[in-house]
Amino acid sequence: MPRPRSRSRSPPRSRHNSNGDTGYRRPSPPSSRSGYSSRPRDSGSDRDRPVGRSNRYTSEDREKERANDRRRYDEKRDRSRSPSRTGSGPGGPVMAPPSPKREAPKPNFENSGLLAAETNTTATGAMLKYNEPPEARKPTLNWRLYVFKGKEQVDIFHIHRQSAYLVGRDSAVVDIPSAHPSCSKQHAVIQFRLIRTRNEFGDESSSVKPFVIDLDSTNATFVNDQEIPPSRYYELKASDVLKFGQSTREFVLLHEEAA
Repeated sequence: MPRPRSRSRSPPRSRHNSNGDTGYRRPSPPSSRSGYSSRPRDSGSDRDRPVGRSNRYTSEDREKERANDRRRYDEKRDRSRSPSRTGSGPGGPVMAPPSPKREAPKPNFENSGLLAAETNTTATGAMLKYNEPPEARKPTLNWRLYVFKGKEQVDIFHIHRQSAYLVGRDSAVVDIPSAHPSCSKQHAVIQFRLIRTRNEFGDESSSVKPFVIDLDSTNATFVNDQEIPPSRYYELKASDVLKFGQSTREFVLLHEEAA
């Protein structure tokens, strides 16, 4: 039986080339062209990054700090100005005397005049100085007021259609105008009032009579050349002559039965 042919083994290849170098090469560092650099990154480049909102010092933070500083300053000042201490003595701080207690204001039930002012205000906003009394009534007789300047009659007023007639210089509110400069804007009032009387037998009777009242005028009101007291009713009778202020005009009071 023939012997098997032996295979000759070739010697192992050497990793060294002819120049004595091995076949393994360490990879060279990437060049700057590929976008990488062998230099370490500069730590200062972080400053160029945009700062986040949490690290930003805004105007709101600045205002808050100012408000806190102001509050602390006010608290410190209030403590230094505390009324509990007015000074210091040899024995320590001197306490201030307690302030006296203020009494609560008592209620005032007197008339304030606001209701009267509201009821005496006209549609034009003018304030009337006069308020009619409860006994005011329209007259039952046809009273007239004749106006004379010297011996000449210049006007006539029928004063039986209402219970009161305002005399004065303010033509916006008066019923009987008197334009003389000496007259007040609201000078006087001719008021008709219901008067009740009793005779000697106890019988009661009533009648509506005319009165005049001066509204605290500057130059007074005159009846038959006699000055009447202000703010008081003065009874008038037929044929009485009224004057207002220093005006020369005469107002003669008459009714249809006396004319």
